[in-house]
Amino acid sequence: MKLQWKNIVITGASSGIGEEIAYLVAKKGGTPILIARSEDRLKRVSSTIKEKYHIDSPYYVLDVQQLEKIDETIQHITNKVGTIHVLINNAGFGVFDAVENINLHDMKSMFEVNVCGLIGMTKSVIPFMLQQNEGHIINVASQAGKIASPKSSVYSATKHAVLGFTNSLRMELNMTNIHVTSVNPGPIRTRFFDTADKSGNYVKNVQRYMLDSEYVAGKIVDAIYTQKREINLPKWMNAGSVLFQLFPSFMEKTAGKVVFKK
Repeated sequence: MKLQWKNIVITGASSGIGEEIAYLVAKKGGTPILIARSEDRLKRVSSTIKEKYHIDSPYYVLDVQQLEKIDETIQHITNKVGTIHVLINNAGFGVFDAVENINLHDMKSMFEVNVCGLIGMTKSVIPFMLQQNEGHIINVASQAGKIASPKSSVYSATKHAVLGFTNSLRMELNMTNIHVTSVNPGPIRTRFFDTADKSGNYVKNVQRYMLDSEYVAGKIVDAIYTQKREINLPKWMNAGSVLFQLFPSFMEKTAGKVVFKK
């Protein structure tokens, strides 16, 4: 019932975790407001929600790299639904490659989407949440933001940035009724790896450890309007992140060669 009549903006809502979050929000009585780049996919998700849950799920075509269009989109949303109660910053992508082979265009795009777009969306919705003194901002980061691994230097850097931003934001909003949560999943079975791992080698190496998008989405939706600081999935991988902080040299020599080989 906590999501009844709540307006929940989800970026990257056209597939993967974002799509599953939208279905779960609708199932629990909330209004998913969908944002992504692909109009066809957004339309499909919105239609499915209408058919299954009898809830109107408005969608907006937006590439969060286009920072100048974020405020305009948020204004369209608030004009239509009144206000925004929850923002789930889920849009993001990665490309795995050794540093000497990194495409600088990919590097720039990863920071623009994963970091700048996330910050832009957050900055745009905060005034509405402060005005009503109510809200929840959920930023999807990654275990890669806690433990670096070979061939994911840029992607890890973007997720380190997301975690730093999220932790600072939580402290800034500490005296308000706006909650801030980071989500740090390990590898998930989604279209993410179509771009990140074109060779398929990494997916083969970690196939048995991969999380289902429905499971991750469920954990995120369950955390809405709670004071949960972080969602770390799976727990054993987060334990590895803690060990990495305590024993970095040991972890780089072992995990870097075995578990995280790409």
